[in-house]
Amino acid sequence: MTRQTIPSDFHYIYSLYMHRSINPYLLYEYMDEAAFQPIFDDLQSKNLLYIFEHEGQKAGMFKLVPFAHRTSHIAFIGGVAIHPDFSGKGLGKQMFREIIERGRSMGMLRLELSTATENVRALRLYESVGFEKEGVLRKYTWLKSENRFLDEVMMSYLYA
Repeated sequence: MTRQTIPSDFHYIYSLYMHRSINPYLLYEYMDEAAFQPIFDDLQSKNLLYIFEHEGQKAGMFKLVPFAHRTSHIAFIGGVAIHPDFSGKGLGKQMFREIIERGRSMGMLRLELSTATENVRALRLYESVGFEKEGVLRKYTWLKSENRFLDEVMMSYLYA
């Protein structure tokens, strides 16, 4: 089940964003809770941040950001993560099925996302639920903590 975040989800969301195995593939550099709080508050106030639950436990998160005007038929998916304790159990596919259904219920015709070209597990997951590669953005993400750039693969899901 997916649901929008509530203020008490802060520590869970923070722990995922700052997790050593997850952080390199997400938007924000490592930071302390005080620095992350305004980011969380902003995302939550705009209703863009979601929790994925499995059997009553928080198992993952994602952002779903609808576009506007001539692109109002598109939503961007970001901040995707399954907690490492739940990894390898098929929950990523389940979460993405729910994301796709949520996009459909919002009237979206297209979902977009990007991921690092080296994030092979994520690429396999996204393709397995119907996303297609559209191109590579070279030197797109700067990992300050590792002093290097990552190339990103742009992907989309088109509703029939």
